[in-house]
Amino acid sequence: MSYRELDLSSRVAASSLRRRGLKRGDVIAILAPNAATFFVAAWAAQRSGLYYTPIGRHLKPAEIAYILGDSGARALFVDNSLAGLAAAALQELPRGAAPACFGLGGSIDGMAANSDLALDDADEDVEGGDLLYTSGTTGRPKGVKRPLDFGPLGSDTRRVERLRDLFEMGQDTVFYTPAPIYHAAPLRFAMAVLRMGATLVMDSKFDPAVALATIARRGVTHSQWVPTMFVRLLQLPESERAAFRAPAHGKAIHSGAPCAASVKRAMIDWWGPILHEYYSGTESAGFTHATSEEWLRFPGTVGKPWGCKIHILSESGAELGPGKIGDVYFEGRAGLRYHNDEAKTRQAHSAQGWTTMGDIGFVNEEGYLFLCERKNFVIVSGGVNIYPREIEDVLEDHPEVLEAAVFGLPDDEFGESVQAVVQLRDAARAGPELAQALHAHVRERLARYKAPKRLAFEADLPRLPNGKLEKHRLRQDYRARAERGFAAA
Repeated sequence: MSYRELDLSSRVAASSLRRRGLKRGDVIAILAPNAATFFVAAWAAQRSGLYYTPIGRHLKPAEIAYILGDSGARALFVDNSLAGLAAAALQELPRGAAPACFGLGGSIDGMAANSDLALDDADEDVEGGDLLYTSGTTGRPKGVKRPLDFGPLGSDTRRVERLRDLFEMGQDTVFYTPAPIYHAAPLRFAMAVLRMGATLVMDSKFDPAVALATIARRGVTHSQWVPTMFVRLLQLPESERAAFRAPAHGKAIHSGAPCAASVKRAMIDWWGPILHEYYSGTESAGFTHATSEEWLRFPGTVGKPWGCKIHILSESGAELGPGKIGDVYFEGRAGLRYHNDEAKTRQAHSAQGWTTMGDIGFVNEEGYLFLCERKNFVIVSGGVNIYPREIEDVLEDHPEVLEAAVFGLPDDEFGESVQAVVQLRDAARAGPELAQALHAHVRERLARYKAPKRLAFEADLPRLPNGKLEKHRLRQDYRARAERGFAAA
């Protein structure tokens, strides 16, 4: 799709929305795969002072209906390939509550004709914004809704400036993402890339061999990943990896989940020091960034803050010094609000007005942030805090382990006990002998109270479509199990 086509099509869509009575601050929803037409709807909202809410195509009709109802969406844009799913979701809504529905595909049903655009020429294009729903670890997803100031279209330059400053992106950039575009990171990067007039390249879904071919064929300069994709890339045959040539590929940006040190080192060995890691979230409370060189100096860091200031707070709200573990708060970006959830909004703010995305970590003497765990997954055993990420890192250093998930389960004596679930590089190796070897591996490297009480093997760990591990789902599953794996000998 050319920029001319995107401009014209989004103006047509915006015109149609205005004719249907949508006003600044209203919400539209988008149900579409990784396709250029997704951005017709997104830019129709972005240029009209509207919120836009992308909806994952993996969701069930009732889940889609919940987001439509909770967001108050007045219009739903649907790719033709997902028309059946949309129809089933609309049936779940109360009578009379369904939003107006528009098709996205070869034709745009019900839209204004191009000849009608002149009627809207007097309307000034003003900035809208996204209303994204968090995947969450408890309960139903919550929308993150920041206030709109309705500035002139083009006045919201914050993300563009960040991409220029940190990743040297500009009009000549060819940006590639294989991740689902309805997730926060690929969507926001893509929208910023389009503001620059750069080239956006997507695949319909992630496939490691296809990804390498796309990067080489399209002359990709910048790419975006989650660590699970790195794992799958590294599993390709050595001959395919050795044949990969992409001289223009200068920056590989990753976030979204912790990246095992062994995986990151292997990617740097393969691609060179082009990996850039950042930490942020749907809430956009703050942003940190680390180059490959910085990460190699401080393995495990997610970087230094950009455009914000980090504060580490104790449970009582006192600020902690370097090396002290506490709740990670950011100063510098106000306005975070969870849609229809004032209690969660209050919980995300400190007494000073700083905001958190729910993570625990520390800052070293040089100002680099290290994350320990999501607050919801900290294990309290015998009154002592245990941070699962530390145990996961040790397990993932073992040559047999592909990935590990550690969480707490109810324990009559200690309150919670440490449970580990491991995915092996070779599932056929699972058994009591390897389990005891892994127990010993952890006990040799960590204090005994941090060692898992039980360790189980799974052929595959559950994931969201964006590659994030669904640890909360694992925890719920293992809470209901009588058999939880191998106990330490």
